[in-house]
Amino acid sequence: MTGVERIAEAFESARANGRRAALMPYMMGGFPDLETSRRIGLAYAGAGADLVELGVPFSDPLADGPVIHAAGTAALRAGTTLDHVLEVARALAPEVALVVMCYSNVILARGIERFADALVQAGASGVIVPDLPIEEAAEMLGVCDRRGLALVPLVAPTTPDERLGLIGARARGFVYTVSLTGTTGERASVDGGLAGVIARAAAHTEVPVAVGFGIATPEQAAAAADAGAEGVIIGSRLVRAAGEAEDPVADVGELVREFSVALRQSAAGVG
Repeated sequence: MTGVERIAEAFESARANGRRAALMPYMMGGFPDLETSRRIGLAYAGAGADLVELGVPFSDPLADGPVIHAAGTAALRAGTTLDHVLEVARALAPEVALVVMCYSNVILARGIERFADALVQAGASGVIVPDLPIEEAAEMLGVCDRRGLALVPLVAPTTPDERLGLIGARARGFVYTVSLTGTTGERASVDGGLAGVIARAAAHTEVPVAVGFGIATPEQAAAAADAGAEGVIIGSRLVRAAGEAEDPVADVGELVREFSVALRQSAAGVG
């Protein structure tokens, strides 16, 4: 099974298990330490995650808010490298589909071909490169396509229709739809225009539309599913728990279970 096929299976499995949207928690590789991050990923899988987004720490993460930025900085200070994160991926891949989130400098330093080969060897299904615009993505897309890996693009509420069409046609695995303008982080509520953002993205692609940025509570996850999201990505809330909890593995596992339950219900509480 290729990475693209495994991602498709993850979305199908979510529906088969009664979730209205795939549960897609984010984690920072190497945070709060390398071994604990591995155990957190396994806790995600055990608590019902359909797909895990595994972050590679980077010194200048332009798309990340303060919580994830701080986690990446801590991981780097502890000596976490790309190879360390791929070791975590290798441990998680037998249990759950995963996509690596990595900034382009890290990839270019390794070399695109070598980086993609390392993803395949680690069992990853794809990669998200938040600072890789579609105009510069042709080489990366070709390298990933030849290996069956998904190069997952991001779109924003401000992305115009013509550009949505270009991105959507080249999307693999799913489209990561940013729920709001700005960086990652917890928000008080889901934007009231989210349904329109999702509908616009879905109209320009044949792959599922997943929503991230700003989803911090089970109620917000349910609201995103009500708005039409086929996948819901939770990041900062879980990373914050990993950094603050006395028992981060148990705490994040319980949080993911709460999100899983919420995605079996509507925001109005109707199953």
